[in-house]
This record gives sequence, C-alpha cells and structure tokens, in this order.
Amino acid sequence: MPELPEVEITRYGLAQELAGSTASGAVVREARLRWPVPADLSARLQGQRLKRIERRGKYLLFRFETGTLIGHLGMSGSLRVVPAASPAGPHEHVDLVFGARAARLRDPRRFGALLWHAGADESHPLLADLGIEPLGDQFDGEWLFRATRGRRTPVKLFVMDSHVVVGVGNIYASESLFRAGIRPRRPAGRLTRAECTRLAQAIRDTLQDALAAGGSSLRDFIHSDGASGYFQQQHYVYDRAGQACRVCGQSIRTLRLGQRSTFWCAKCQR
Repeated sequence: MPELPEVEITRYGLAQELAGSTASGAVVREARLRWPVPADLSARLQGQRLKRIERRGKYLLFRFETGTLIGHLGMSGSLRVVPAASPAGPHEHVDLVFGARAARLRDPRRFGALLWHAGADESHPLLADLGIEPLGDQFDGEWLFRATRGRRTPVKLFVMDSHVVVGVGNIYASESLFRAGIRPRRPAGRLTRAECTRLAQAIRDTLQDALAAGGSSLRDFIHSDGASGYFQQQHYVYDRAGQACRVCGQSIRTLRLGQRSTFWCAKCQR
C-alpha cells in the first residue's frame, strides 16, 4: 500500500502539473471503488479551478473552489498525469480532466477512493479522527511518550494506528523501529522517554529519507510522471527475512502482527 512518502510524492507531482488549472470534468469508466465514485463528479468539477492539492495522512485533498475531492490510492493505486486523449489501459478507472491533460487513477484492486466533500475537513468521517502528522512540528519524543502511557498495544501497531499517527504504514514502521533499536512486539506503554525520543526521530528520518529516494516502489506504485522510487534498495529489514542484517550480520526475522508481516533483527532491536 502506498504510505505517506508515496502519497506526498504523488501530491507534489500532481500539484506541479495541475494546481491552478481549470477542470473540464471527469471520465468515470468504473465507479465501483472502495466507495462508489459520485455519479455527478464530472458535473461538479466542470469549470472549477483547482486551487491546490494537500495531503492529510494518506489522503490527497484536491481543493476546488466549491469543495474538496478526497482521494486515496488504496492498496495498489497510482495517479498519473497523462494526455487526456490517450487510451486508457487495464484498471485505469477514472480521469480527472484538465483540458488536454488528465490525472488518471489506476487501481487494480479497486480499494482506492474519490469522494466529493463540500464541508470542513473535520466534518468528514474519513478525516475527522486522524492522528498527528509525523513530519509536523508537534510530533516529537515527548508527545510520543505521553501518547503511549498505559498502552499495551505492540509498539509497531501503535505507530501504524492512523488515529494516533497518520501515514506510517507497514514498511516505514518496520524500518523506523529498526533504526530506533526497538523490537516491534514491545508494549508501547513500556517504552522509556529516551526510547520514545529515538523512535520519534527515527520515524521522521525514515520518512524524510524515503521522500528523498522517491518512495518505495513495491508492486504497483509509480510517481505521477510514471517514474519509480528506490527507497526499497535502502531497506534494513522490510521484506528481507532470512537475509543478513546490514548492521550486525544476523538473519532478519519475520513474524505476524495485526495480520501484517513484520521484519526485525533480534540483535539490533531490544
């Protein structure tokens, strides 16, 4: 699933190409995504200027003059800027058309979303209960220490909870915990203040390094211009079960937490 770095890279690429442009409408080839694409989406967008594109967690927020189009890439989606007249390929379900250009949603599993919202962000159920932004000024070790008190949840699941911290998915949770030297099954409430400081900084550093590397292109993710990221080449633990740890040489282990594969090093993480 595209995580915060991949969504932010997508946001930046789309904004560079489309912000300030006027929408011609939308072409909906398949409306059955995670939630149905609004039947009147094309009419709502037609003639509206796209003021800017923002990100909240893993959601893309297309700010138009009369409302916001909320986008989500789902498990395997991507949004690319293409010539509007170019033929659609398999799984390319929706075009947001801006004259001769279009933002084309490709979503093989159809777990993504495009939803129209005319109110404030906090009034939409998908946005109302989102947690803190891990790259924001308020996210630090002291905040994490306070948030974890009394919590028995394994720390990996805790930082992946979008009601607590947004955008830290499976890849970057595993990588951040390795950098911080913390085992993924440790109860969040048992982390010390020093460990929380290390982990908060590791999350920020990991996400920023991923942004600089263009994200992790695993399976289907590509940038808005069709390019791939290469942060997966720098992974310390994720998807490296049985391989030698890049730091100590021991074999990377794997386990299941919250129905997700988790990767860790028994020597480097305590």
